Amino acid sequence: MNEFWNWLTKPPTTGPASTLLLRLMAGGVFLWEGILKFVYTNQGVGRFTKLGMPVPAFTADFVACLEIVGGLLLLSGFLTRLISVPFIIEMIVAVLSTKITLYLGTSPLPLPPVPPKLGIWAVLHEGRSDYAQIMTVLFLLINGPGRWSLDAWLQQRRPTVPGPVRNASGVRAA
Repeated sequence: MNEFWNWLTKPPTTGPASTLLLRLMAGGVFLWEGILKFVYTNQGVGRFTKLGMPVPAFTADFVACLEIVGGLLLLSGFLTRLISVPFIIEMIVAVLSTKITLYLGTSPLPLPPVPPKLGIWAVLHEGRSDYAQIMTVLFLLINGPGRWSLDAWLQQRRPTVPGPVRNASGVRAA
């Protein structure tokens, strides 16, 4: 478990600087979508109520706060892998709660304004943003935040503590 925690909290930061572009895309979208949930009822509690989410006011506010704080974390490249996990879960829930009913034609949300309105093509079209977000966050989970990140800056400043000396076969040297 300790090894997994270290993997989440100490990501590689040697990736290309261009990883910043992916963080800006995903972090920006999560940030402004979180803000929109507070500003427009139809994006927050109204949407969560239509979708049948439990305790819609709390759930909408919780998701909005997660998106705002998490978006800022992605934008800065701080705790990038850690925040990627709840974002992946959120995106899976979003797809399952909105795209299945769109496919079946039973969505409680308004149908898309222009064709395709139902079926697989409607799902693929309406899900493009969800798809881009989940793929970007998966990339950041796997590869880390890149060298232009707060995670990288903090790792450079962290003093290295020498561990036990091991020989080539991994056995601790005496």
